[in-house]
Amino acid sequence: MMDQGSGTTVAIIPARGGSKQVPRKNLERVGGVPLVERAVRAAAAASGIDLVVVSTDDEEIAAVAAAAGARVVRRPAELSGDTATSESAILHALDELEAGGLRVEIVAFLQATSPFIPRDALAAAVEDVRADRADSVFSAQETFGFLWREDEGGAAVAINHEAARRLRRQDREPHHLETGAFYVFRAAGFRESRHRFFGRIRLAPVPGWTAIEIDDEDQLRVARALAARHEVAPPIPVRAVVTDFDGVHTDDTAIIDADGGERVRVSREDGMGVALLRRAGVPLLILSTEVNPVVRARADKLRVPVLHGIDDKETALRHWAREIDVPLAEIAYLGNDVNDLPAMRIVGWPIAVANAHPLVREEARVVLRRRGGEGVVRELIERVLSS
Repeated sequence: MMDQGSGTTVAIIPARGGSKQVPRKNLERVGGVPLVERAVRAAAAASGIDLVVVSTDDEEIAAVAAAAGARVVRRPAELSGDTATSESAILHALDELEAGGLRVEIVAFLQATSPFIPRDALAAAVEDVRADRADSVFSAQETFGFLWREDEGGAAVAINHEAARRLRRQDREPHHLETGAFYVFRAAGFRESRHRFFGRIRLAPVPGWTAIEIDDEDQLRVARALAARHEVAPPIPVRAVVTDFDGVHTDDTAIIDADGGERVRVSREDGMGVALLRRAGVPLLILSTEVNPVVRARADKLRVPVLHGIDDKETALRHWAREIDVPLAEIAYLGNDVNDLPAMRIVGWPIAVANAHPLVREEARVVLRRRGGEGVVRELIERVLSS
């Protein structure tokens, strides 16, 4: 339990609801997890941080942050507009915390728009301030880039090098680019200076691939690709599983006979996986837009409930979750195409088959190794049961 008599280290994540270039940006998902939740998790995983706080004016952001384990500070409207500074939000959060009797010694200011916050680098920055090696520490990536600016006449002017003397990389001094992911500083010094940089300032080096900051849709797509490449696939600890049918239980092809009937190919592995899940008492639902007897026939064979002919998968999924009394955050949805996205966006574990549409893979928290109809349902189930 935190000792409220001693100075504490608090991570503060400003996350307002408004955003012009990417609407509702702080709730966009990277690696299947909302940006604000990713920041909360990074802070909570860093040693030396006692409390994680999200400052927001938005009910949905507040709910996501609280579910992730953060304390929520409600930000007033006058500090939530496009011209409001992060410093003003931090000062307000500090006032609220200290009014409640919490004495804050060190602040770790994290930006949710930086989806890859290295917890070890954050912990090291906290330790630098705690050990009195610095008053302010910020995340930065090393760069050997040649920087230029344009003068008033439009001519290019070298900034960090001599244009006529091109040194080799190994002969040059590296520079550091501020990433915006985190800033750690003493609360008292911040109150006095009203700024994140003051006193003795140090760098916290972070890997270059983590340095992306999301300000537009292109950067969001890049971040999702980076998450798929760099992040280790986690266990999938859910209490219920929902799957699409075509392209998940099947390979998304069909054989049409002379009478117009359809035949599809399914995996026997998937059948065994569903049986194992059923024995473990984990609910499974097949949710499909198709109105086809083959969907019902396969569900009956697997002995699982099915909702088919469903155009609004999101609403149907919400109703089913309420019926079985399982929070959406504890449900996995396995999909393959864009009509699955509304349902995937409301669950805690949006999962994609290996050959899913690119937009589905971008928004998935996990992309499985197998393709639809080739045992991918079994792969998901084994991951669920092993967790």
